[in-house]
Amino acid sequence: MPLNHAIVLDNRPQGHASVDNFKVVSAQTPALQEGQVLVQHHYLSLDPYMRGRMNDSKSYAAPQPLGEVMIGGTAGEVVESRHPKFKVGDQVVGMGGWQNYSVVDGHAAGMLRRVETTHVSLSHYLGAVGMPGVTAWYGLVKVIAPQAGETVTVSAASGAVGSAYGALAKARGCRVVGIAGGPDKCDYVVNTLGFDACVDYKEHSDYLSLSKALRQACPNGIDGHFENVGGMVLDAVMLRTNAFARIAVCGMIAGYDGAPLPMTHPALILVNRLKIQGFIVSEHMEVWPEALKELGQLVGSGQLRPRESVAQGLAAAPEAFLGLLKGKNFGKQLVKLV
Repeated sequence: MPLNHAIVLDNRPQGHASVDNFKVVSAQTPALQEGQVLVQHHYLSLDPYMRGRMNDSKSYAAPQPLGEVMIGGTAGEVVESRHPKFKVGDQVVGMGGWQNYSVVDGHAAGMLRRVETTHVSLSHYLGAVGMPGVTAWYGLVKVIAPQAGETVTVSAASGAVGSAYGALAKARGCRVVGIAGGPDKCDYVVNTLGFDACVDYKEHSDYLSLSKALRQACPNGIDGHFENVGGMVLDAVMLRTNAFARIAVCGMIAGYDGAPLPMTHPALILVNRLKIQGFIVSEHMEVWPEALKELGQLVGSGQLRPRESVAQGLAAAPEAFLGLLKGKNFGKQLVKLV
């Protein structure tokens, strides 16, 4: 059995996370028991939710245990199998964590899924045709539920969730406006992803200035918004919302280091009769097949062209993850292991 290298959470961050919170460990992979599968990971997914789980605080998911492999989505190949459903060479996705190999119980529902890589590359199953894509699908289709002609917005528009959201919304006849950081990202959002407009939040020092820019980009107001960031961005969006607008809250990356994120104008919830709903996509597994089918078609047909930032080697994961939290990535953040 091969030697496995893994990254564990060594200690919890105090404020900002750092590379010192992680530690690399090595061990032989155990011999397979009946029903188990050995997967060699080709790609590791890095996602903002991981930062929240590093804290020992009440949240929608249990904290990441100290001394255990960091949680994370993985895509790779079956290299040994003692389960009839999986054979050597199968391309699979799962939650193998920050490590080169994982031993998976093939009988456990949802732990490992075979994927087809003829039309969709393996890495996209961790992004546009994976959890981030389904997150965008659920927030748009089930929470915002837009009508053709409505204006919808999304923060972190150039990322894995935002880019999928844009393609899904355009397919439903919406006017789609992104919020992203920097001219390169905004150019990609408009000219590659096909958004109708994109506002660069880095050009604005406060929510009032950002809100004025949104008014120009959304002359008919905002009917639906997908929130990944919170803070100043959400305050700016709320000022532009129409009556009965819907806001799907998926992330609050601006507050993941523990700082509070007060809402500047909560009275707008009443004044505009807003629906604001938070959701966790793993609690809605019933929609995954439908969502993945549409997302796969969008990527396979070229209607959705997701961008990836790829760090090389397991040791690069902590720095890449910290960069993700600061918006240094461009598109889906991955670590290539093979």
